[in-house]
Amino acid sequence: MVQIRPLHQSDFDEWSALWRGYLAFYETVLDDDIYHTTFARLIDPARAHQNAFVAEADGRLIGLVHYIFHAHNWRTEDVTYLQDLYADPSVRGTGVGRKLIEAVYQAADDNGTPTVYWNTQHFNETARQLYDRIGQLTPFIKYQR
Repeated sequence: MVQIRPLHQSDFDEWSALWRGYLAFYETVLDDDIYHTTFARLIDPARAHQNAFVAEADGRLIGLVHYIFHAHNWRTEDVTYLQDLYADPSVRGTGVGRKLIEAVYQAADDNGTPTVYWNTQHFNETARQLYDRIGQLTPFIKYQR
């Protein structure tokens, strides 16, 4: 049985291991201070715009999702950015990713920010199979400085 719940202070070690796995997939390495800063922000009730859920099964974390509520110049209501989504490879294909996304959808609805968007790399074919079922592919291309 998978439980989706908010991130807790006691989750740091398992959350950190999952997030390292996520970042490794995208060939990214971050300094340890970013892990500590991001975790502190995600669990800080004063930072209501920056959030996380984790998936837990059999007493261990098996997935995570980070999401951010923010203003949007084309809308009167804020929107929700689903920034990071990761399921441990041992549980992929079991619905964990879908449950995490659906938890963000619910949080977005509850927050009055029902538009949820995210990015992925074009070669992330496994995840895109899920995304194609629960989201709408847009024609936008991302640029970055």
